[in-house]
Amino acid sequence: MASNPITNSIRRLRFDHGEITQEELARRCGVTRQTIISLEAGKYTPSLELAFRIARAFGVDVQNVFHWEQ
Repeated sequence: MASNPITNSIRRLRFDHGEITQEELARRCGVTRQTIISLEAGKYTPSLELAFRIARAFGVDVQNVFHWEQ
């Protein structure tokens, strides 16, 4: 099975933005903490809408959160 070509910087961004908890980020984005855990672990690729919600929660562009490795 091929590895997920989409990686993210959610964990680093949480700490760079005042050590936001997974629970707080989940609340801001309208998802569960388990979703954030799965995203950080690379086990889940978000919908485009969720990707933008996460980026907005950090006040950055989506490409600062998610990275596509071709």
